[in-house]
Amino acid sequence: MKKVLLCLSFILLAFSNTQCQNKEGDSLNSKSDSKYTILLTGASFASSNNGWFELACKQLNAKPINTAIGGTAIADAANRMAKGELYTQQELEDIDAFVIMHVHDENVADTAGLKQNYKDYPVPFDRSNYAAAYDYVIKRYITECYNLKFDKNSKYYGSKSGKPAVIVMCTHWHDARTIFNPAIRKLGERWGFPIVKFDKYIGFSRNHLHPVTGKQYSILYAHNNEVINGEEFGWHPYEGQDKYIQQRMAAIFTELMEKVLPLKP
Repeated sequence: MKKVLLCLSFILLAFSNTQCQNKEGDSLNSKSDSKYTILLTGASFASSNNGWFELACKQLNAKPINTAIGGTAIADAANRMAKGELYTQQELEDIDAFVIMHVHDENVADTAGLKQNYKDYPVPFDRSNYAAAYDYVIKRYITECYNLKFDKNSKYYGSKSGKPAVIVMCTHWHDARTIFNPAIRKLGERWGFPIVKFDKYIGFSRNHLHPVTGKQYSILYAHNNEVINGEEFGWHPYEGQDKYIQQRMAAIFTELMEKVLPLKP
């Protein structure tokens, strides 16, 4: 009887160890199964409490790195880059696409005072020149990706082009920001960057009021409002992956990124 109990104990122990190993393996696989890594910078419309970015990354089988912070601007992203705080060296190595969603209603395509080399910009930036901060972020990221060709620890070491710098721009979530939305398109066209056109595909336009409420459609989907050119619009959309606007933004973002992200075996 003692021998039988001893054998049963060994069997149970072996089974328990196997289950633990399987769980650890599943955990490791879940961390390494992501096909892509996508970095997002932005402010309140992009922060993780919204949900559209994380929802889209699930669909894309991508690891989301969401660095968006509410209340910040592109100048703050530039300053974080200058301090080496926007992403780590390993993240720079791994990122397949860098997405920017800083959407203050400013002319980010202005060329006045832009520098040829990002190092010529005085830092820290303030919010007086949105176009310069955008220019700094773009040029610094492209430069750092290229310079991986000189890094012996990088898989891009010794390559001709370094790491391909995939940068993606975003419009505001609807079309009321009539300065920024055209400007980000112009900036994207200048650089050849893809644009996530939330404003075009969100499903409504400032040009038509809701036939029942007589107000802007965006108000229906936002938890607060803002006034632009004397008219009231929805400001911050309701947050959460279960919310309509977040799901629609995720769908719009996913469709573009499926065209942008490089195919991998």
